[in-house]
Amino acid sequence: MRRALPLVLALASVAGVAGVASAETGARANVQPIRGAPATANPSPYSGALTCLAHRGAWVGGAAPRIAVGRISDMTGRVDLQTGARASQGAALFAITALGRAGAPVVERLDNTVAEIELNYARQHLLSDAPERAGRDPENFRPIYAGQVAGSRYYLVGGITELNYNIASSGVSAQAGAAKVTGLRGLAQASRYVMNVAVDLRLVDTRSQEVVNSVSFQKQVIGVDRSLGLTGTLGSVGGVGTAGDGAMEPIQAAVRTVVERGVFELLAGIQAPGAQASCLPVEDTPPADQTYAMASGASS
Repeated sequence: MRRALPLVLALASVAGVAGVASAETGARANVQPIRGAPATANPSPYSGALTCLAHRGAWVGGAAPRIAVGRISDMTGRVDLQTGARASQGAALFAITALGRAGAPVVERLDNTVAEIELNYARQHLLSDAPERAGRDPENFRPIYAGQVAGSRYYLVGGITELNYNIASSGVSAQAGAAKVTGLRGLAQASRYVMNVAVDLRLVDTRSQEVVNSVSFQKQVIGVDRSLGLTGTLGSVGGVGTAGDGAMEPIQAAVRTVVERGVFELLAGIQAPGAQASCLPVEDTPPADQTYAMASGASS
């Protein structure tokens, strides 16, 4: 006990010095947060195909039609008690971004809160585009004109309809080493599992409410897990060492991918034939004899 006392006192003094230093540092300066990776663009594998549609510009009827986006809800019912919904709740936002990439004019229908507030202010003659002139110009208010709000030719709605866990899995495990208790032993294992997510989308004629086209796409999501372990003893000393890694495709990125694939297909249907062959990656190009629904009345 007497031999251990100097060690205990030394450890206590080190801890005290560290605590005082930490307190002084915190009092003098803010702690700098850890910086991670920079913000980057967030394309999907089909973002290039959508951009190709914009450059192609072969819309039936000439000009690109205005399109609105409604609800694209999570209909899977998959909820985790700790983390909440498993599928993205922002699929409609993914679709709006996809339409922008394809060069389709988008009219806002998903969140009209600000538009309604400003329209209400304008009705009361409280809204001005030159507020510095308030009180000096009696006509200094934003006028409201009939037909000033742009209408949509089509609107896009749908839902995330599937999120299936572990549709396939595989694994291998091996252990080898000395048979005696004090020997060296090694363990290696690897596993792979697959799940999938799917969306159903439809393009609707705003005037007639006719469903012009509907599509359904799914994407498989891959996960892998690998680990190595080593145990052994040397005399009276034993030890265990482990190492491993694992990765899984992000589920929300998979949702973006299938939404963008679906939006591409719906927009290709209101362009002149040939969009699939000229814009899609080769592995995604449909058979030559497969036909696609063209927008009813798009040329009118």
